[in-house]
Amino acid sequence: MPDIQIHDLFAHNRAWAAQMERDRPGFFTSLVKQQTPKFMWIGCSDSRVPANQITGLEPGEVFVHRNVANVVVHSDLNALSAIQFAVDMLKVEHIMVVGHYRCGGVLAALNNQRVGLADNWIRHIQDVRDRHRGILENIAPEKRGDALVDLNVIEQVVNVCVSTVMTDAWAKGQNVTIHGWAFGVHDGLLQDLHMTVSSHDSIEPVYRAAIEGVMATHS
Repeated sequence: MPDIQIHDLFAHNRAWAAQMERDRPGFFTSLVKQQTPKFMWIGCSDSRVPANQITGLEPGEVFVHRNVANVVVHSDLNALSAIQFAVDMLKVEHIMVVGHYRCGGVLAALNNQRVGLADNWIRHIQDVRDRHRGILENIAPEKRGDALVDLNVIEQVVNVCVSTVMTDAWAKGQNVTIHGWAFGVHDGLLQDLHMTVSSHDSIEPVYRAAIEGVMATHS
């Protein structure tokens, strides 16, 4: 890859903006209008996992929240505020929690690797690891990282579903579905983990089936 310097980003930006205006006149004028996305993406901060490009969605079509290893915890007001804004203000219809294989945060949790301050954040993924230790121990060592990626996504979907935001939204009859996906940085493909929830009543049976799916996939 070329050695890109910080000042190059402005040049790239201006070239991109000019090209977009040539190819699609009025593109930026349309962006000025209020965003009305149907989708929210909760993903990892990893630079290899850009939500818009992966899904083929335009700017303004997906509302994005990212953090290390796509974790949603009830003490994280940043994530919860983003979800609340997406659900209550933007009226999104789908929230996708998206992990990715070969995730550094997940591998650090799996292998008890110390990385510094982020260890406190990665502790949440270690909780997932410990909860599903019996599953992981019965998976080949070289597959455990990807299996924990899937398990982490499934658990984070549950955390979104039981948040006060979704409890209130579903109580009002709002049409919002939560999905668990994983992205392969090695092939560019999204995988549906079949953790798709549209009501509180469906969480438990869908969760059980999704966990069984992880065992079948990585065994």
